[in-house]
Amino acid sequence: MITPPLPQSRNCPPGLMLFSLIYGGMVTLGGVLGAKQVSIGPLAVEAGIFPFLTLVATSSGIAELYGKDTANRLARFGLVPLVMAIALTFFVLQLPTDPGMYEPAKAAFPVILGQSGRMMAAGICAYAVSLTLNIWIFSKLRAATGRFAGLRGFIAAALSQIVDTMIFITISFYGVREIFGILVGQALAKVVLSAVVVPIVIWIVVKLGHFLDGNAENASNRAQER
Repeated sequence: MITPPLPQSRNCPPGLMLFSLIYGGMVTLGGVLGAKQVSIGPLAVEAGIFPFLTLVATSSGIAELYGKDTANRLARFGLVPLVMAIALTFFVLQLPTDPGMYEPAKAAFPVILGQSGRMMAAGICAYAVSLTLNIWIFSKLRAATGRFAGLRGFIAAALSQIVDTMIFITISFYGVREIFGILVGQALAKVVLSAVVVPIVIWIVVKLGHFLDGNAENASNRAQER
């Protein structure tokens, strides 16, 4: 049975296709890089914040280009690679290790990737709430700030990252260690990084989206003229 092609109106714009691929990659990469703590001046933060801020800014850029509903749909779909990555990581950790594997890597691999169940659950909850909140705030601010997407993106990212930190740290460490100092330090670092990273990424996403989709539309028009 031959499956008919989708109607032309349902074709995915080239920009959205590219950003969806980037989105899925950042979702899974955040969990891996989060195993390293980095120092930025007096601030300390897990390295997973860099792909996650890219994710947040990309979702804002998608909302600017394709609307809030598309951004929310992509955020929900983003749970799929996140859960799959966690499940596959857990599966691989249960498999026996090759005796010939590089010795330092034998001990490092489970330490880096073997997060606790609480931290995995915390990551899923923080992702779902903070991404949805980021898109909602970004879209609501449009009426107040007009076309200043970078400013809207920073405000939305800063507020959603504070909520993200509260959810992740509380679920991961409440009852295990004192969390107030961690919450304040992580939230402050994420707000500072949001001010630097998010407006730049949003600008790139919007410009690149217009370029890719504009070229695709021009190519389609030329094909129809022939």
